[in-house]
Amino acid sequence: MSAMLDHVIAQVLALQVRLLACQARLAADTDSEALHDLRIATRRLRSVLRPLRELPGVEQLERAAQALGNLTTPLRDREVLAAQLLKRNQPQAAQVRLANRRQTFASVAESAELARLLAIVDAFPVFLRAAEREGLTRNLHKRIDKRLEKQWKQLRVALADPAHDRHRLRLLIKRVRYAAEAYPQLEHASKRLQRVLKSAQSDLGSWHDLLQWLLQAEQQPDLAPCVEHWQAQLRGAEQLADVTLERLQALLAQR
Repeated sequence: MSAMLDHVIAQVLALQVRLLACQARLAADTDSEALHDLRIATRRLRSVLRPLRELPGVEQLERAAQALGNLTTPLRDREVLAAQLLKRNQPQAAQVRLANRRQTFASVAESAELARLLAIVDAFPVFLRAAEREGLTRNLHKRIDKRLEKQWKQLRVALADPAHDRHRLRLLIKRVRYAAEAYPQLEHASKRLQRVLKSAQSDLGSWHDLLQWLLQAEQQPDLAPCVEHWQAQLRGAEQLADVTLERLQALLAQR
């Protein structure tokens, strides 16, 4: 019996519990972080799955996770913008974006996308055990290790590009960070590297939010009072992200 396969199944079962808890929180509208936590659990599930793509059931589960992500992304973006507007003393604009929050949460909890994801997650361990009996999980440890190393290589190449795309870097950093956390026994990231990855993800996330808000402000007049502040913040966010990315590149050169 593969220790790595046992680890994968344990991860999936733990994430299944988190997804069900998030569904219950959304249905009851217990707190404002339920949607965010649902998205994190879904993202972590995809990080577990990405190195397993040739195994039975993985493709279907990835597609279901992606569909839920597509459903919830604009809803979470609206929540984040509303919080920013409250911070900038724009309560009326914030309330417009928070309108019908309870119904929105309930619609996610009852959505076909979440129901499909939970149904496939529930059956997924059975698929993995069947794959094990068929000999499809042989050398799983080495195969996952190789695929994670490929992700690190993609990040190093992207960081070395003088014309690097901050948005793509943000996605690549998320990918390696969550994968390292999903498979800690492979020791792909030291604690120091994990801290820098988290900082880089946060800095690029702040930059990305500001960029998106400024783009929305071109179409949404009630955002106009924030534009000048966001433009100034964007310049600072770019500089901060670049410094953090330089630290990350230096660390990866030592890896």
